[in-house]
Amino acid sequence: MSIQRKYTKEFKLEAVKLVISDGYAVGEAAKNLGIAKSTIWKWVHEFKSSNQDINQIFPGKGQLRPDDAKLKQLEKALAKVTRERDILKKALGYFAENQD
Repeated sequence: MSIQRKYTKEFKLEAVKLVISDGYAVGEAAKNLGIAKSTIWKWVHEFKSSNQDINQIFPGKGQLRPDDAKLKQLEKALAKVTRERDILKKALGYFAENQD
């Protein structure tokens, strides 16, 4: 059984800096920090592919990136509108049947 460890934003940024700024190999940085190479690769990829503010790259526990938060908000709004539309369709059908 594996335990998923949680890392702070500061720890992630320092690990990424080791690789990008200080020239450490990913394997060397991973060994020194006691974490998997794939974890550091993921963080480096997130860092390089992000054109967001550095504070938003690793949002932290319980928070979403701004794009993900907006997407979640839009999905909720779409679900609400879809439910409302379905209710109105049923009501329209009910009243159409009872017009005779």
